[in-house]
Amino acid sequence: VQLQASGGGLVQAGGSLRLSCAASGRTFSNYAMGWFRQAPGKEREFVAAISSGGSTYYADLVKGRRTISRDNAKNTVYLQVNKLKPEDTAVYYCAADKSLSSRYDQWDYWGQGTLVTVSS
Repeated sequence: VQLQASGGGLVQAGGSLRLSCAASGRTFSNYAMGWFRQAPGKEREFVAAISSGGSTYYADLVKGRRTISRDNAKNTVYLQVNKLKPEDTAVYYCAADKSLSSRYDQWDYWGQGTLVTVSS
């Protein structure tokens, strides 16, 4: 599976972004999709995931501010991020796997990442 993330950028605190991840190469609908982020000097951390059946899971630190969704017709997964804070600044990565996990080392396929910078 090849993944291409997009939608990052510079945004002021309190603002919103919608990240996209386009998939190709395999049957998209068969895969769980996830979003992780990595801030400078920190470990990659789980943000949200959606199963092949559409069930959603969120990290506690982002609940209420994030919405993950998928469009199987477009082979794309989205992450809507609201009420952004400076501490949300990170490279956001999308991932795909047959199984869903909050551990980044359990995902087989990764996109290149998209940078989100939140200014105060």
